[in-house]
Formats: sequence, C-alpha cells, structure tokens
Amino acid sequence: MKKIKTIHSLKILLVVFGLALVHVLCAEENVDLTIQSNSLVQENAQRAVQPSLVKLDALELYREGRALESAQRYADARKKYLKSAEVCREEIKENSRNIESYVVLGWSLIRLEQYSEAIKISNTALTISPKENRITETLAEAYFYLDNYTESLKLFEQYVNALPNGDRASTAYFFIGDIYRLKGKYEHADIAYSMAVRKSPGIALWWYRLGMVRELAGKKEEAKIAYGKALEYRPIYQEASDALRRL
Repeated sequence: MKKIKTIHSLKILLVVFGLALVHVLCAEENVDLTIQSNSLVQENAQRAVQPSLVKLDALELYREGRALESAQRYADARKKYLKSAEVCREEIKENSRNIESYVVLGWSLIRLEQYSEAIKISNTALTISPKENRITETLAEAYFYLDNYTESLKLFEQYVNALPNGDRASTAYFFIGDIYRLKGKYEHADIAYSMAVRKSPGIALWWYRLGMVRELAGKKEEAKIAYGKALEYRPIYQEASDALRRL
C-alpha cells in the first residue's frame, strides 16, 4: 500500500514539474518575441530619420528652382538646379537608359548656363531615344545660347513641327523669332513672335519683341498694338513706354 502511495506521489510531482517547465519555456519565448519586436521598432525608427534613404525628386527640385527664379531669388534657385542635376546624375548611374533623368538634367543645365554640358548630355540622350522631342528642344536652346543659330533654328523648327501644341511650343516659337530678329529677317520674326504670344499671351517681353520687329519692318500701327500689349501685362515697362512715345 505504501508503495502505491509513493508511486502516486511521484506522478503528481512529475505533472507539477512538467507544468512548471512549460511555463518557463513560454515565458522565455515571450521575452524573445518582445526583444525581436523592440529591435524591429528601433530599426524602423533609425531608417525613418536617415536622410540618405529619402528619395529626392529631381523634377520637383527643378520646379522649385524656377519658382525661386521667378521671385528673383537667384542664388537659392541655383542651389535647387544644382541639386536637381545631382539627383539626375545619380539616377543615370543606376539606370543609364532613364530618359526622364536626361530630360530634367538638360533643363537644369540650361538654367545653370552649362550649355556645352547640356549639348553633351542631350546628344547622349538622343542615342537612347532619338525621337524624344523634349531633348530636341533643350538641345536647340543650348545651341542658341552658344550663338549657333543655324543649328538652333533647325532643332526648334523640328520641335514645333513634331509638337505644334507641345508644352514648350510657345517658347520654341519665341526663340525662332529671336533668331530671325538677330538675322534681320523681321517678317519671319513677326510670324514666329505672333505664334508665341498666341500660345502664351501673358508674357510682356514677347509682346515687346513683337513690337520691335514690327517697328523695324515699318509697320508702326501694328507695332503700337504690340507695345500696348506689353504694357498691359507689365505696366511699368520703360522700353515699351519709350517705344510708344517714339511712334
């Protein structure tokens, strides 16, 4: 009888020991999961504050630069263009065929007055996408600022023929007008400037240039209209006021 009681007691002890062991193991597992959870939280927090992991938008930087330039904050605008160009170059390192990076890089280089570099980059881009008209327009601008009017005119005309209603069509027509004005072809310039102001009528300078070539072509009444429009969009425009008094 004593033997049976002893065996029964041993069984009870084994059950109690087993339950205790299970409790300890579960507690250790919970501690391990808590540590892993805390580690993940800390890792995610570190990633959130690392600026190098934040992807910068080159196009947005370029647009911010244009806004600053319009506000005559030229030094701040230049910083934005430089940063935009830097981001584009990094993107091209990652993907040398990313045409969007070449487009924005070209625009930024034009604003930075790095015209030779803009030509180099644009020509590289055209080997990747020969029919990318935005690159063609950038290339045309770069040649214009380097006084290569023949090449510039060819490329601007190529752009407007391909995209007569493109985002840069009015600007392209303005540059075409400038080239013809500089070449002394005032009737041609009149046509190009007229197209520019028809597409983007709110730019005083363009109306003023249209008035200039009309005056040089002897069309005084039409010149007065253009000068008047320039003053309409920029009331304090000394050159336009002087031109009207002169006529």
